[in-house]
Order: sequence, then structure tokens, then C-alpha cells
Amino acid sequence: MTPETLYAVGGGGLFILGLLGTLGRDHLIWKVLGVNFMGSGVFLVLVAAAPRLEADAADPVPQAMVLTGIVVAVSATAVALGMALRVAARTGAPYLPEDLPETEDPPEGDLPEDGATSSNDQGGRGS
Repeated sequence: MTPETLYAVGGGGLFILGLLGTLGRDHLIWKVLGVNFMGSGVFLVLVAAAPRLEADAADPVPQAMVLTGIVVAVSATAVALGMALRVAARTGAPYLPEDLPETEDPPEGDLPEDGATSSNDQGGRGS
């Protein structure tokens, strides 16, 4: 088995593992982790599929694209984790609202009871 084939099979395995983790778990952190596994699998396959110019060197353009993809993936992971924390803070559970069981009352603290805006709300105007 050549190293390129081993990288491609490993990348496919990582992608499948990430897909199973994303679809099989309800917890938002597990979903973000699964998407990261899928991205890592894609990066590994792209590096393995880079055309070889010589026996010991690969084309640098796919490697540069993978490096750029890694930077974008880190940024997207930070945004996704921030959104997951926001969902957990607003709903009280680290799950999407449609995954939660139906309740009669909304969670406390979502809306002010008297309909007034909070003290932090500036109404779109700076101070």
C-alpha cells in the first residue's frame, strides 16, 4: 500500500467518523467536533490526491489550499463553539431548541415580564 493510498483511506475514515458523530449525537459540542473530523478527513484526502511532480515532492498548490482551509476551519470552529455556548446560555441546555422536549412555559430570563427593554439595550444608538 502506497503512502498516498494510506492517506486517502485514513481521510475517508476520518470523514465517515465525523459524519457519524455529527448525525448520531444531539450535543452541540459533539456536532462541532464531528464537523472538524470531517474537515480533517477532506484535508487529508486533498493532500493525498495532490499530483506528484517528482517522486519525493508534491504540487505545492493543493498544500497551500489545505493550509488556507485549516485556517478557515479554526475560525469556523471558534464561531460554532461561540454559537453553541450562546444556545446553551439561552436555553439552559447544550442542544438545539427543536431537539428539546416540548414544555408549556418558556425558560425563565428570556424576555422581561413587563415588556421593557433591558438596561444593556441602547436601542441601536451608541452612548
